[in-house]
Amino acid sequence: MLNWKDLYSPKRLGAENKVELDPDAVRNPYQRDYDRLIFSSPFRRLQNKTQVFPLPGSIFVHNRLTHSLEVACVGRSLGSIIGQRIAKEFHKDDENFQRFYNYEIGSVIAAACLAHDIGNPPFGHSGEKAISAYFKNLSEKDTELLKSQVTENQYCDLLNFEGNANGLRLLTHSFNESSEGGMRLTYTTIASMIKYPCESSAGLQKKNLHRKKYGFFDSERNTFKKIVEEFKLISIAAEQQAYARHPFVYLVEAADDICYQIIDWEDAYRLKIISIEKTIEGLLEFFPETGAYTRAKAKQTLDKIVDDNQKIAYLRATVINQLLENCANVFWKNRDEILSGTYNKSLTDDLDEQIAIPFNKLKEISIKEIYNYRSVVEIELAGYKILGGLMEEFIPVILYPDKPNAEKLLQLLPPQFVYGGDDTYLKLQSVVDFISGMTDLYAVDLYRKIKGIALPELK
Repeated sequence: MLNWKDLYSPKRLGAENKVELDPDAVRNPYQRDYDRLIFSSPFRRLQNKTQVFPLPGSIFVHNRLTHSLEVACVGRSLGSIIGQRIAKEFHKDDENFQRFYNYEIGSVIAAACLAHDIGNPPFGHSGEKAISAYFKNLSEKDTELLKSQVTENQYCDLLNFEGNANGLRLLTHSFNESSEGGMRLTYTTIASMIKYPCESSAGLQKKNLHRKKYGFFDSERNTFKKIVEEFKLISIAAEQQAYARHPFVYLVEAADDICYQIIDWEDAYRLKIISIEKTIEGLLEFFPETGAYTRAKAKQTLDKIVDDNQKIAYLRATVINQLLENCANVFWKNRDEILSGTYNKSLTDDLDEQIAIPFNKLKEISIKEIYNYRSVVEIELAGYKILGGLMEEFIPVILYPDKPNAEKLLQLLPPQFVYGGDDTYLKLQSVVDFISGMTDLYAVDLYRKIKGIALPELK
C-alpha cells in the first residue's frame, strides 16, 4: 500500500542532483513545472489542434490549448481540496509534508493537467488511428522487414500509437539536445500525468482502468522505471511492466472528464448544434430540489440574466463546481483503495447518484448529437486521410532509404527530429515525432504540398 508521504518529490528528471528544497523560494518546484509547460513550444502548438469541433471562424470554441488551461484550473482546485484533507489527517508535525499538501499539490495537479493532451497528434483520436493504421496495413513484405528490425514491444508501440505515451516522450526526451531529461519536470508532475502506467504489450485491456491504453513507449522505458522506483508504484502484472496509477492521476483525469463533458456541451450550444432550451434543460438537471444548489434558486438566477450566453456560462460554472466537489468526495471516500492500487474506476464513474444521472445523460446525448455531428465526422475523416497520407510519404524512406526522393523528404524534418543512428525503431520514431507534433493546419498544408495538390510559395 502506498503512503502519502512517499508520493511527492521535488527531484527533476535529468537534474536529480539539483533538488530544490528552499521553502522561502518565490515559486515552488511544481509552479516552475507549470511555467515551463506554459512557455514551451509543444504547449503553444495546442492552440491549433482541434478539441472536438473544427475551427469555426467567427464563433469561438475550445481548442486543445484552451481546454488544457481550463482543465488545469479545475485540477488545481481538486488538488487543493484533497491536499488540505490529507494535511489535516496525517503527519501534522512534518513541516515538509504539511507544506506540500497544504500549498503545493495544487500546482502539481495543475501542471499535469496542462500536459495531459500535449502528446496528441493533429486531429486527436483520428490522428492516432491513422498513425496506427499505417503500420497495421503494411504489405506482408514490409511487415516482415519491419519485424526483423524491431523488438516485439517496439512493434506493438508502432501498431498502437498512443497520445498518452507520446506526451511522456515529448516532455522527457531530449530531441538531439545535449542535456538530459527533456523539459526537466519534477518526478511528481510526470507521475501525475501517466494515466496508464504500463507498456504497450500490457495495455489495451478495456476492463482494467490502469491498462485500458498504455503510458510509455519502449524508448522511454528507463524514464518510466525511474518514476516507478521513486514512488514505489504497485506492480499489477508479474511478467510485464504494468503498475497501478500514482494516486494524483485520478485528480488529473477527473478534471479532464469534467471539463470536456460540460464545455463540449457549451460549445455545441454556441454552434447551434443544441438549442438554448435543451442546453439549459440538460444543465438544470444537475440541480436538486433541496440543498446548496437548488433548481429553484438556479432558475431565479437565470431569470435575472438577459444574455443567453451568460445564462449558459452561469450554469456551466455552477455545474463544474458541483462535479468538482463530488469528485473530491469520491476520491476521499475511496482513498484506501486508491493507495492500495485496487480502485478500478475513474472518479466520474463513481459519482453520487443525484449527479451521476444527469452527467451520464449528457454523455449519451453528446455521443449521439455532438461527437457524431456532420462537421465533427468530416474533420475526423479528413484528419485520418491527411495523417495517413503523410505517413505514406515519410515512413517508406526509413524502411527503404534508396527510395526516390528519400533524401529530399528527410530534408523536411526539422533538426530536432533528425536521428543519425542505425536503430530502425528510433528512426521511425523520429518521423512519427515530426508528424504527431504538427498542428492541424500545418499538417493540411504539408499534405497538400507533398501530394502536389498545391504548390508551395517561394520565400
